[in-house]
Amino acid sequence: MHRKIRVGIVFGGRSGEHEVSLRSARSVMAAIDKDKFEAVPIGISKEGHWMIGGDPMQALMDRVDPRLLKAPAKDAAEEPSSTGTNEHGRELAVRNTGHEADLVPRAALLDELDVIFPVLHGPFGEDGTVQGLLELAGLPYVGAGVTSSAVGMDKILFKDVMKAHEFPIVPDLRVKRKHWEAEREAVLDEVEATLGYPVFTKPANLGSSVGIRRCGDRAALAAGLDEAARFDRKLLVEMAVTHAREIEVSVLGNDEPIASLPGEIIPSREFYDYAAKYIDEGEEASDLLIPAPLSEEQTAQIRAMAVQVYLAIDCAGLARVDFLLNGETDELFVGEVNTIPGFTTISMYPKLWEATGISYSELISRLIDLALERHADCSRSQTSYALD
Repeated sequence: MHRKIRVGIVFGGRSGEHEVSLRSARSVMAAIDKDKFEAVPIGISKEGHWMIGGDPMQALMDRVDPRLLKAPAKDAAEEPSSTGTNEHGRELAVRNTGHEADLVPRAALLDELDVIFPVLHGPFGEDGTVQGLLELAGLPYVGAGVTSSAVGMDKILFKDVMKAHEFPIVPDLRVKRKHWEAEREAVLDEVEATLGYPVFTKPANLGSSVGIRRCGDRAALAAGLDEAARFDRKLLVEMAVTHAREIEVSVLGNDEPIASLPGEIIPSREFYDYAAKYIDEGEEASDLLIPAPLSEEQTAQIRAMAVQVYLAIDCAGLARVDFLLNGETDELFVGEVNTIPGFTTISMYPKLWEATGISYSELISRLIDLALERHADCSRSQTSYALD
């Protein structure tokens, strides 16, 4: 008998999306094919400590505001038991005691794990930092590489790449936090002269709508920039699209990716903010329309563009590509790429694939296979050069 493939599921992290990561990882560990894979939970605290052995998931969940872990009953029933041991019962690395955690020796990961599945959202996880660590360690991992992760995370860099490839993007203004703090009135004047109202203010490097506000006047704009500045040194102000429809497409693959059916989000609030994504339930929950009510021509255009955007940043494994569609003119804009999108059973990425014909459990298996395939391909490249 072949031994199971040992998959390190990494979750938590130093990010405003820490709690979202816990929910995603919990779903992945519950649904992974246990006949083929052995899931090894690896937690990262908000302080950046890596935790393995015992129950890293519970140790991290005990530390956070339970309101931010609010999840539908389906997810709550899917909590896996995670021992953090290999099939011989020996701990893979150092044990965490209660809430205390130690750094995991890199050698332990190299010796015991076959592939890493990072379920990390936001900075210090989705932005290329962890991917760089795994590249140095020589470990295969699910998802985009260092460059595409960094570009996908940074909304400003991403928009510059889209512009270079002549994809349509929403008009915007970029502001450094230091400039905002030193020249508040001048920044407000420039936004009003350039974009008008309404606008959205955003931290350049964050997801899950953390730190985003819709601003309809000068006072709201100032408050929105203050909020964005809490999370990043680079701030983005975007013109609001008239009668905007939020369309999302899941993409899967390495060099020859495929796109799912598009889905549409009908937010429960003024826009699709953190609470609309993760907190609102029942009649107050946002609606997910899968497939999105689009013409055949629009569906084909959006699916094709999603793949083109994915390839433009050299993405791998998975990503969710988000679009804004003007409900009056049908003008389409590329919004952003999420290289590690939300991954609970009720998240848009897996739900779109389910509607397209790939189950949640099969999707996890495919992503691990893609990670191993990409690592094997990258390993073919020479790392030294000798003169004849």
